[in-house]
Amino acid sequence: MAIGGAAPHDSPGGLPDFEQPLLHAHGGLQAGKDPAAAHDHEAQCSPEAGGATSLRTCFNGLNALSGVGLLSIPYALAEGGWLSLVLLLLVAMVCCYTGQLLQTCMGASPDVRGYPDIGALAFGTKGRFAVSAFMYAELYLVAIGFLILEGDNLDKLFPGTSLSLGGVLVLSGKHLFIVLVSIFILPTTWLRNLGVLAYVSASGVLASVVLVFCVLWAAVVDGVGFQGKGTMLKVSGLPTALGLYTFCYCGHAIFPTLCNSMKEKDKFSKVLVICFVACTLNYGSMAILGYLMYGDDVESQVTLNLPEGKLSSKLAIYTALINPFSKYALMVTPVATAIEEKLLAGNKKSLNMLIRTFIVISTVIVALTVPFFGHLMALVGSLLSVMASMLLPCICYLKIFGTARCSRAEVALIVMIIVLGSLVAASGTYSSLQKIIHEF
Repeated sequence: MAIGGAAPHDSPGGLPDFEQPLLHAHGGLQAGKDPAAAHDHEAQCSPEAGGATSLRTCFNGLNALSGVGLLSIPYALAEGGWLSLVLLLLVAMVCCYTGQLLQTCMGASPDVRGYPDIGALAFGTKGRFAVSAFMYAELYLVAIGFLILEGDNLDKLFPGTSLSLGGVLVLSGKHLFIVLVSIFILPTTWLRNLGVLAYVSASGVLASVVLVFCVLWAAVVDGVGFQGKGTMLKVSGLPTALGLYTFCYCGHAIFPTLCNSMKEKDKFSKVLVICFVACTLNYGSMAILGYLMYGDDVESQVTLNLPEGKLSSKLAIYTALINPFSKYALMVTPVATAIEEKLLAGNKKSLNMLIRTFIVISTVIVALTVPFFGHLMALVGSLLSVMASMLLPCICYLKIFGTARCSRAEVALIVMIIVLGSLVAASGTYSSLQKIIHEF
């Protein structure tokens, strides 16, 4: 997920490579003509000559697709069974194809700089609003997921921790850590220049590889072994599995930014394929490892299954904690900026800080109320990621170019993606909401 892009009057290739996608691992918002996103972008990036090389763009793309979904991928496999790995490959191919569609849509107009611009090109103001709404909602829910993840893993590191506030209120376990983490994160949301955090987030690719090796180390060296046989197919869990698989590939919002940042934009298709292949290998490796180790008992975050006290477990958990901590501010900033623009807050620092504080408090309340990481991420994947990564690219593409300019095979493929994507969104959203309600 990322913020990036340039306002229409900016040079598309005039931004520092590493500052192009400021949000990594889940879909995000582009600047384009969206005043909120453009304002946020200008506050975070400074123009610089040149453009990104293919290698740098590939690295940024890997950062965009590699995120907290890696922790829940074994759980997704456990929900769907071994045969659902075919669906992981299918989702990867579909999302890669829809990413290519976005690139084609960008070529239809020189004014397109971000994802909302594509929505505007296809459906006018309503299209821009719809795309932006899905992006903001996804950012907000992913920020909540970060807090839940931090609480779960810190509770794993420090079990039994509690805090009494005047003997009236007692906080313990994951609830305590969610509150504590939010207190530490809050000052980072007040920053207007998030360039430093953008560079911290660039560690996403390394962190993802380290996580896989830590899990492998726990199995081979720390004695966990590969005892989980698993189930071949669990039809009832397929909606959840599909939602989580889609969540892993929800980087489409920054693809226009990555393409615009390149010196040689014609090579973006190859870069996109490389990113999807590399991430699918990493996701597949983690899914197979986690499921072989723990079978159907795997947790919604595989780090919660790792043996306590082992170096590999601690390293995996600390690695998993760093990225959400650094990315939380990057997730809520575009949401806060949009609210500030609506309220005409401008440069009123005290009002801006108050708005961002209320946003953090609201995410804490939701995280404390719905502390189910796997179910929440499945909901985000089914409801928002399917829309942003599958449905909207196909719908916008058909609207912009029309069926007359597309081959029959292409139209048939796109229609099939829209139909199947709609079914995945409907069934996955229903299944996730049902499980969340059942947990209460």
